[in-house]
Amino acid sequence: QAQPVESGGGLVQAGGSLRLSCILSGRAFSSFTTYIMGWFRQAPGKEREFVSTISWSGGTTYYSDSVKGRFTLSRNNAEDTVFLQMDNLKPEDTAVYYCAAGGRRAFTATSYRAPGDYDYWGQGTQVTVSS
Repeated sequence: QAQPVESGGGLVQAGGSLRLSCILSGRAFSSFTTYIMGWFRQAPGKEREFVSTISWSGGTTYYSDSVKGRFTLSRNNAEDTVFLQMDNLKPEDTAVYYCAAGGRRAFTATSYRAPGDYDYWGQGTQVTVSS
């Protein structure tokens, strides 16, 4: 089955940047372009929250209000990979970031914002922003 694998987390000072990558491995018969890809994050003691999602083609992206204007999600369908560029990072961005793959529902401005909308999850990568 499909398996997202994240990389790129680390420690950065406030105002800095990080780029997370997620490659979708383990697909036996399905094309990467059949999957909606998304990112969520979870801080200690908090619920997992939506960060961003991207359409099959990469032409449409949606962001949470907390990261809009600072984060940019893109995908390279030739390399089965999505990239989350995170700029102007803040201490409140500190969390484990999870990549997820789905595709059973229509892609709209309100879909794919809940963990239950995704079928496959990565192990997560830690992002720590120091003040």
